[in-house]
Amino acid sequence: MPLLFTHKLRVRYAETDQMGVVYHARYLDWLEIGRTEMLREQGMEYRTLEEQHGLLLPVVDVSIQYLKPARYDDEVLLTTRIDGFNNVRLECSYEIRRAQDGELLVTAATKHVWVNRQWRPARIDRACPQLYALLKQAAEEN
Repeated sequence: MPLLFTHKLRVRYAETDQMGVVYHARYLDWLEIGRTEMLREQGMEYRTLEEQHGLLLPVVDVSIQYLKPARYDDEVLLTTRIDGFNNVRLECSYEIRRAQDGELLVTAATKHVWVNRQWRPARIDRACPQLYALLKQAAEEN
């Protein structure tokens, strides 16, 4: 599994504000899309993690820097990178660039913890050895 994943999005009208730029909170939705699509690309759907393995991955910290605005109908490239993980946590970083010219629009980072359905810490190596092995292999290849 590569530690780097890129996903293309097109800015929808509903994602923009009165100024015609992407509303700042929509970027958080896009970060989630990046994480879930990265897992899906590797054959591990987030839904499967929840339903079959009883794992949840709440965000415990987020930082975001808005450098330039994305506008309605822009195509943007969302790059998600796994920066670190262990048995109980996952850290990701993100870049959002305008596809047309590669201009960097946003940088962000999120931190997560694995929890079970009762919101108690869960060890991914025990709850989902398949995903843990994928993450470990990717980290060793990086």
